[in-house]
Amino acid sequence: MSAAISSAVVQLMREYTGRGPTKARTYIDEDLITVVLQDTLTMGERSLVRDGEADLVLTSRKAFQRTMSTQMIAAIERHSGRSVFAFLSDNHIDPDIAVETFVLAPIADGEGNNEGNDVSQN
Repeated sequence: MSAAISSAVVQLMREYTGRGPTKARTYIDEDLITVVLQDTLTMGERSLVRDGEADLVLTSRKAFQRTMSTQMIAAIERHSGRSVFAFLSDNHIDPDIAVETFVLAPIADGEGNNEGNDVSQN
C-alpha cells in the first residue's frame, strides 16, 4: 500500500506541476498517512528561489495543493480503503521537501482495532 500511495502522489504532482519529486516515502500509522517528498521544485521554481522569491514559490505550491486535493484524497481512499477526514499539505524550500498528510476517519467499532493513544483536552 505504501508504494502504491507514493506512486499515486508522485504522479499527481507530475501532472499538476510538470515535474514530480525524485523521492517519495509513505508512512502509515493507524489513522494517519504521511507522504514525504524530496526534490519537488521545478527548474522555474528553483530560479525564483535563487532570485529571492521563495514566498512566491510557496504560495504557488499551496495553490497547486488546493487544486489537486480532491484527486489526492481520492487516491488515498482508493489505496487505503479508508475515508480521509482531513488533508494537510506543506512545503519547505531548503531542503526541498514537501509533506502530504492524510488523517483518516475513525474506523467504526467492530471494523478494526482503533485503540489509539487518544488524548482529549477540555
